[in-house]
Amino acid sequence: MFLVIGATGTVGRETVNLLLESGHDVAAVTRDPTAAALPADAHIVAGDPSEPHTLTSMPDGVEAVLLSPRAAGSASSELLSQAAARGARRVVVLSAATVQHPVGHPRFIEEFKRVEAAARESGLSWTFLRCADFAANALAWAPQIRATGVVRGAHGGAATSPIHHRDLAEVAVAALTDPAHAGRSHLLTGPQSITQYEKVRLIGEAVDRTLTFQELAPEQVRRAMLAQGLPEDVPDRLLGSLADYADSPGPTTNTVERLLGRPALTFATWAADNSVAFTARTGTAAPALGGEGRA
Repeated sequence: MFLVIGATGTVGRETVNLLLESGHDVAAVTRDPTAAALPADAHIVAGDPSEPHTLTSMPDGVEAVLLSPRAAGSASSELLSQAAARGARRVVVLSAATVQHPVGHPRFIEEFKRVEAAARESGLSWTFLRCADFAANALAWAPQIRATGVVRGAHGGAATSPIHHRDLAEVAVAALTDPAHAGRSHLLTGPQSITQYEKVRLIGEAVDRTLTFQELAPEQVRRAMLAQGLPEDVPDRLLGSLADYADSPGPTTNTVERLLGRPALTFATWAADNSVAFTARTGTAAPALGGEGRA
C-alpha cells in the first residue's frame, strides 16, 4: 500500500494512476472526496493533511509515502509519524530545485528545507525529488491565450528547464517502489532551458496559433495578481524566482533520462498534451500571470 499525500495535485494524481496501473494498492489523501475524481480503485483517505488528526481512515499496511509540502503545510513531522504508525518505512518528498540552486525569496526555500528536515528526522528512509518548475504552471496563461492570444507577464527572458508532470510521477513511482533510492536527492528538470517567450511560442505551435508574450513591469503584474484575490505569497514566489532566472538560467540535468532510461519529455510535448486547455472557449481572460511559480 502506497500513501499519496497531495493526491489531487498535478504530480500526485498522475502518481496515483501509475501506481494503480502497475497493480499496487494506493491510499489517496484528499480534503474533498466528492470533488476529487480519483480512480475508483484507490482507497480514499478523507481529511486535511495539514491537520493530520482528521485523517482517521488512513489504512494500516502503508509501505511508503509520497509527501507534497504544499498539501502538508507545517504538519509534515506529524503526518510522517502517523504514516510510520501505519507501517510506512519510506518517504518520497516532492521538494524543489531551489533547495540546491537558490533563487527568489529565501522564506520559500526554507519551507522546502523544513519538510526535507522533517523527513530526515522521521526515522523513515527518505528520497528527495528536487523539482524544477512544472511545465503545468503555464496553465495559468490559458484564460489569456484563449481570450486574446497574448500572455501578459514579467521577466519574459527568464529561462528554466520546465519538467513534465508525467516524468515526475514516473520518478516518484520508482522512488516509492524501489528502496535503492533511499538517501538520495534527485535534481529533476526538463531536457532544455527555455524562456517564457519560448514557452508561449511552443504553446502557439501546439494550438496552431500565433501567440505573443507582452512584457509588463513586475509591480504591474503583482498588482494584477492581487486584484484577482491571490494571496501575497503567490506573486512574491513567482516574481522573485523569475527575476533571478532572468539574470541566470535555472539548472538543466539529465537525471530523468538516467533514472527512467528514456529522454525527459520536452515542453513542446507537454504543450501538445494539454493543447485543449488553451483552445476551449471557457472562462475569462486572467490578468497578467507568469508561468513559473512552483519551485
